[in-house]
Amino acid sequence: MKKDLPLNIVKDIAIAVVLESETPVNKVWKVYLINLKKVPIENVLVSSKGYGLKDEKRVKTSILRHFIGDVAAQSYAAIEAIDQQVFGLTNEYWLSYYINGTIYDKKFIFLPESIIDDNLIRVPILNKPGVVIG
Repeated sequence: MKKDLPLNIVKDIAIAVVLESETPVNKVWKVYLINLKKVPIENVLVSSKGYGLKDEKRVKTSILRHFIGDVAAQSYAAIEAIDQQVFGLTNEYWLSYYINGTIYDKKFIFLPESIIDDNLIRVPILNKPGVVIG
């Protein structure tokens, strides 16, 4: 039963939507996994999808699955490029990984219109501007 499962709480892990580059007509964005832990995480898998309303119609993106492999301590890994057109949707990233044979998972959700210039901070470890959920 669910009550019998251990509480494997995800800490010191973040997902960030990062501004990679910018020109007067275009911004390039990428999604990263940030491992703030002092230990590596192994067999990292991230599923991503977007959903919500666009032009008053329900839309959803394809579900993409990204096998990242291992991510060293105090490091990061790119997950995917992301198009600004989906910033008006809910963007969901479901992360699963192992530490010493124990599985951990967590859902990270960027709400519609949360990826905006006013919410940009300096992303830890990457040292680039982005929106971070930890």
